[in-house]
Amino acid sequence: MTAARKSPLRDGATASRRMTSDRRLRILLPGVTLLIGLALWEAVVFVNGIPPYVLPAPTLVAQTLFDDWQPLSASLLVTLGTTIQGLLLAFGGGVALAILFNQSRLVEYAFYPYAVILQVTPVIAIAPLLLIYLPQPLAVLACAWIVAFFPVLANTTLGLRSVDHNLVDLFTLYGASRLQTLLRLKLPAALPYMLEGLKIAGGLALIGAVVAEIAAGSAGAGSGLAYRIAESGYRLDIPRMFAALILLSVAGVVVFAALSLLSYLVLRRWHESALAEES
Repeated sequence: MTAARKSPLRDGATASRRMTSDRRLRILLPGVTLLIGLALWEAVVFVNGIPPYVLPAPTLVAQTLFDDWQPLSASLLVTLGTTIQGLLLAFGGGVALAILFNQSRLVEYAFYPYAVILQVTPVIAIAPLLLIYLPQPLAVLACAWIVAFFPVLANTTLGLRSVDHNLVDLFTLYGASRLQTLLRLKLPAALPYMLEGLKIAGGLALIGAVVAEIAAGSAGAGSGLAYRIAESGYRLDIPRMFAALILLSVAGVVVFAALSLLSYLVLRRWHESALAEES
């Protein structure tokens, strides 16, 4: 009897140790892989005597990042500011339009094809036109909004459609209005879809801002991090280009991690996806 009672506790402790080990591996393995890759990169550059304007060594890139931190960090803040603004506009506009689509099929039939066209048109083709008709900061913001808008719209529309129809009928049976059904049933049920679309849109907003900044840099204007990359390429300052690219990659990871944390904090008390991570 005693052994039978202890076995669930032992199983729980074993599962807890296994989860802790998995979490450590998730952190350690990418770090070890990165260190091995950097060591191989440094060795290839050193052994072959590759000049810095062709392929700089990681140590030179790190030194350049340290020396040019002030202008690069200032440009990074400009790019991140544009990304966040475009993401917020895309989230607000995407959710609002998805609600309109859910409330009126005629509105969806009228406007959804244009949202698809906006998504499938390459932003690199739109950016030069926007730079002609709009001020440079507004054009960059518009590009970030364009590429981030559709994932929020599509995911929110899917979430609103995926609500259990039995629950919708129950709300109708008890005399709930369309607004009450939307606020108390459909929007909470669609929240995981919205947050997933927001995570996707975060990276896309950064991509849109970078593309627009590169286009603006080609026209001789710009102050974002992508402009620094284009400027370094024109001057063959490859170490600075790599340093700016590393900052841009880190910014993308930080944006995704922040949005993932937001999704977890919002859903952890009640949704299965977040509860599964804790169990």
